[in-house]
Amino acid sequence: MLTRTDPDDARQGMHDLVRRLFPLCRSITGDGVRETLRIVGEQIPLTVHEVPSGAKAFDWTVPKEWNIRDAYIKNAQGDRVVDFRVNNLHIVSYSVPVRRTMRLAELQPHLHSLPDQPDLIPYRTSYYEETWGFCLPHRQRQALLDGDYEVVIDSTLSEGSLSYGECLLPGANGDEVLIYTHTCHPSLANDNLAGIAVCTFLARRLVSAKRRYTYRFVFGPGTIGSLVWLSRNADRVTRVRHGLVAVLLGDAGSLRYKRSRSGDAEVDHAVQHALKQSGTTYDVEPFTPYGYDERQFGSPGFNLPVGRLTRSPNSGYPEYHTSADNLALIRPESLAGSLAVCARAVEILENNGRFVNTSPFGEPQLGRRGLYRTIGGESSPAREMAMLWTLNLSDGGHSLLEIADRAGLDFELIRRAADELMDAGLLTTA
Repeated sequence: MLTRTDPDDARQGMHDLVRRLFPLCRSITGDGVRETLRIVGEQIPLTVHEVPSGAKAFDWTVPKEWNIRDAYIKNAQGDRVVDFRVNNLHIVSYSVPVRRTMRLAELQPHLHSLPDQPDLIPYRTSYYEETWGFCLPHRQRQALLDGDYEVVIDSTLSEGSLSYGECLLPGANGDEVLIYTHTCHPSLANDNLAGIAVCTFLARRLVSAKRRYTYRFVFGPGTIGSLVWLSRNADRVTRVRHGLVAVLLGDAGSLRYKRSRSGDAEVDHAVQHALKQSGTTYDVEPFTPYGYDERQFGSPGFNLPVGRLTRSPNSGYPEYHTSADNLALIRPESLAGSLAVCARAVEILENNGRFVNTSPFGEPQLGRRGLYRTIGGESSPAREMAMLWTLNLSDGGHSLLEIADRAGLDFELIRRAADELMDAGLLTTA
């Protein structure tokens, strides 16, 4: 069982971690990512890997490393009308260095805004094409006056490396559970500091737990990070029995699970069972080759059993990829609820298994073994129904999770029934 922590402590701890990480300017490479991993490494054992620029990852190449110190647009009066130091979303991520004076008409093609959300700053990137740009509220953009503007982007784009972190928690066997969350977004709270916080605190719970599986938490940039990890671990991926991409887990939306590529993996059933037992509203959707890193793990060459858990999905909430995805959007109770479902799914995976009824010819007499009521005729309580279902379907072909789903009972009740039946000699492992 996972180490139980005070729900209030976990709730506050995750929210505090999000607040601490929020000011950092992250991208797919650079010092902001390293500082993020350093802070996560204060919470859990984390190994940071550096993959050099130019390294191949299947059809992709690790880009140059990008870092930024300052960026601004000054008007003729010397006022910073757009200032990276005020909000790091003001700069298009991976903008090349610039130091020029130009007219507004020349500057306009490098400005990005949202006419439908005129008070918000959009989040924009240009990882694989060398260009530059600024993001600002559309209302502010419309208010810019003709004239000269000083444009400065104090950045570097040079040979360096891509950083990702791994928290490896060995289990009793070599089979692995892979949990991935992306680290590449700047000051966006739900996308994806919420995912980083939930994964960090899930790993914290597992550190001191008795583990059947080996757990590998990977904190890396979106797309290129999972591709790099897969390319460097191709000899290891056959050990991955279950996987989860955990992202966007802090807003007020309902939890949403996206099934693995097969749609019928054990992790799919475990997460759906955990959601059902959570008592909250949730949605389940089929796999599609679009979204986050689940599409890399579910590419046909790997076809790993990896699903995805979010709250409001990508592009599924109005604050997505804007300055409104800020600390006010994150709810501590949402972080806690997300962590609870992840932890429940892990417990199910840890305790699932197949058994064989050792007395399959008719129903064994449970009363004389102290497992059933001595007075008949009353309706069977859930514990006894769990025993009957477990005995009936323990033919080596049904897992405890499958039995729980078919019986409409909580997995933990079925698991306890199996333990009692094992102790009584009525079940044996398949």
